[in-house]
Amino acid sequence: MADSVGGEGPRVPVTDPRLGVDVAAGRAGNPRHRLVTVGDSLTQGFQSAAIFNTSLSYPAIVAYELGCLPQFRYPLYGGLGGLPFNLEWFLRDLEDRYGRGVDWWEVPLALFRARQVMDRVEDYWERGAGLTVPSTTAIMHNLAVFGWDLRDALSKSADECRKRIDVPKDDLVNQIVQNAGERAALRVLPTQPRTAGALTQLGAAAELGKDIEGTDAQDGIETLVVFLGANNALRAVTDLRVVWSEDAGFDDLDAKRHFTVWRPRHFTSELRKVAAEVADIKARHVIWCTVPHVTIAPIARGVAVKVQPGSRYFPYYTRPWISDRDFDVGRDPSITAEQARQVDDAIDAYNYAITDTVRAARTEGKDWYLLETCGLMDRLASRRYIEDPLARPDWWRPYTLPPELQALSPPPNSQFLASKGGRRADGGLFSLDGVHPTTVGYGILAQEVINVMRLAGVRFFRPDASTPHQDPVLVDFGRLIRHDTLVNRPPGNLGSALGILSWADEALDLFRRLFSTL
Repeated sequence: MADSVGGEGPRVPVTDPRLGVDVAAGRAGNPRHRLVTVGDSLTQGFQSAAIFNTSLSYPAIVAYELGCLPQFRYPLYGGLGGLPFNLEWFLRDLEDRYGRGVDWWEVPLALFRARQVMDRVEDYWERGAGLTVPSTTAIMHNLAVFGWDLRDALSKSADECRKRIDVPKDDLVNQIVQNAGERAALRVLPTQPRTAGALTQLGAAAELGKDIEGTDAQDGIETLVVFLGANNALRAVTDLRVVWSEDAGFDDLDAKRHFTVWRPRHFTSELRKVAAEVADIKARHVIWCTVPHVTIAPIARGVAVKVQPGSRYFPYYTRPWISDRDFDVGRDPSITAEQARQVDDAIDAYNYAITDTVRAARTEGKDWYLLETCGLMDRLASRRYIEDPLARPDWWRPYTLPPELQALSPPPNSQFLASKGGRRADGGLFSLDGVHPTTVGYGILAQEVINVMRLAGVRFFRPDASTPHQDPVLVDFGRLIRHDTLVNRPPGNLGSALGILSWADEALDLFRRLFSTL
């Protein structure tokens, strides 16, 4: 059972990033590092169950609009669609061989092909070219690692990740890259010189904060973004199991793997430690992001109709490819409406704690801000609010999409991605894993970060790094649409993608294995 949440009813999103507390922040000098980010998959740029498009993560999009993208350092994952297994890449491979659908007589061959693809990816990262980690002494500006929660940010370093990487097995059954998260982290965290291998995410950011040689600034970082906490509840919907954290183990790197949702008191305990380390980082501005309600992600589809008029919740949540007609509560993975509500209540409590942390810091004179990413996601929630006016709370207003996205047919929404006749027919904000944004989805998040940075007085420049951006500073969504292959050029078999993913999940247990790496 979750701990109780402060106040009555769902948490009301915060509309003032300054929380009503004015801060007279000094802005003398020019920090060397204009943007540094600490976070998980949402900050690293994860899409369709893989990390590969790091040049289109929301931090990279912000850096482009800052005019500092050439100087912004982020890891690369170029081989075979990235880590651990790129669903878009997989669907395009099947399309090349079987067209827009897999007929029943082709299923055995397709199954064999799927295992071949998975085996190639596994070999590449465990024994092939992907095994070699680039050696660099420069610390990344995007320090996010997929699958990480508050404890990982506090405790995991390159040295710790190396210790956790097992001797790989060429497994003919479980063909998912072993220790994918640790392998990904070794391309994020500093490894050279040898002493740098002990630095955590937060420790690496602190080193960048110290890097003020040759500048006239007191802080090495101009803006630090902290977006952590989603993985303290995400597995409730990716695993479709609610297992509450216990006093023994919630803060242990090994024991915590058994939990899918952190009790608010445990989350708050970890948050205090993270906030203490962030407070010691020399950053002029710090933006803290709230935790989105993970129950909105389309990987957990609400079954049938809401439990009652005006409710936010469906009686059960299951995989998006299991239809209402086929759903069997005794057979299919699911969580109940009450469990979904408890998870949301816990996340509301997390966000109260994050808000209190930012307010206390501003009261002490720190130029910290709150970015209401939870409220942002709620305003984009199709089935919870947009399609159900009775469920909308008093504060709710639909999020106004940028004109470039409104002009798309249809405009993107938070449904699971679908197409008809080779064109996108639904969705567009979430990638094929049903959890992480598409490129234009990351663009929306980037725009919200930019809005807070402008509120903090951060200057933006054109790509030439010298021509000032005039207000309002707007993300170039035309550029993002051109790069967003799921929106502008979806796989031709996306119309049958739910069927293909259902088949892959049933035949290969694909999603459980993929999400176990997060």
